[in-house]
Amino acid sequence: MRFSSYIVFVLFSGFFSFVTDFSHAQGDTTYYVSYRKMLTTRLYTSRKYTSLVLQDNLSDTRMRFEPNTNLNLGVGASYNDFTLNIAVGFPFMNPNMDRVDGRYLDLQGHVYPRNFVIDFFGQFYNGYYLQRINGQLVDDPDILVFPDMRVRKFGANLQYLFNGDRLSLKASFLQTGWQKKSAGSLLGGFEMYGGHAENPYPIPFEPDNPLSREFTRVGFLQFGPNIGYVATLVIKKHFFLTGLVSSSMSFGFSNVEQNLESTPQWNVTNTFFLRGFAGYNGPVWSINANYVHANLGLPKVDDFSNQLMTGNYRINFIYRFDVGPKLKKYLDYVDLERYLPERLKKQKED
Repeated sequence: MRFSSYIVFVLFSGFFSFVTDFSHAQGDTTYYVSYRKMLTTRLYTSRKYTSLVLQDNLSDTRMRFEPNTNLNLGVGASYNDFTLNIAVGFPFMNPNMDRVDGRYLDLQGHVYPRNFVIDFFGQFYNGYYLQRINGQLVDDPDILVFPDMRVRKFGANLQYLFNGDRLSLKASFLQTGWQKKSAGSLLGGFEMYGGHAENPYPIPFEPDNPLSREFTRVGFLQFGPNIGYVATLVIKKHFFLTGLVSSSMSFGFSNVEQNLESTPQWNVTNTFFLRGFAGYNGPVWSINANYVHANLGLPKVDDFSNQLMTGNYRINFIYRFDVGPKLKKYLDYVDLERYLPERLKKQKED
């Protein structure tokens, strides 16, 4: 796939942000301020991925498969907690797209209302290449490509941010705010994931061994509570470094098909979620980089320890400005509050 484009119309981001923070109450303004009534515009580059790791503990073989995803160049804007991004994977930015013929649709949503962290995933990948085997890089793409390999992953993560009055993740991720003082917070919540990965032709873990086990398909469903911590370090009011780490001890089901046999098993597994944000932020403009990585350890079955690793990294150039009355008239249509019944509006005012 040499050229791809996508339009991300993040309706759910605005909706979740609104319903989980109905009052729009501002937190402690000595720590951060919100710019939801300003138009936050952005120019950005980004790449998304979902990698598959197959590990056979009996043969001590670990293989990592990567999709051929685009590096995209995009523009976007946020107003009233509603975001619209448009991005294109230009050919000049992606010189190695002939490595494997693949197609993908990667729907990642990362939403940060005042006291919550919400993530949802819907990922559809076709076409992979073998990038590593037992930790060593593989440089023979003409042989080690799997254009028919498919990965499907669905899931959601909901966490409560205990110190949302002093810590704004919107300021770090969406830049619709400005964190002026350092702050930290515990998080706790629940997550759930499901999906499968498959290849129509068996993949041997030891090609030179006629008795080698072979991979064909793995399916999974898992869920469990999680806990984490997030902190933002602010230097001279404008430079910031934000880190978030959370982990879950999940209970789930995995079904591995290999050597024409299916092995289902329930087990306990561990997942972890890492996020990092860094840059310069102020009342008018911002430049920053952010990275989101979710490592989903699938329930162990028959000495297979498989993983799905999902990520998104981005560099943003941000400019904010107040909108005039003519433009505001149209932008206010994305303010969900205007569509509330009068009864709920009165409750909010009270």
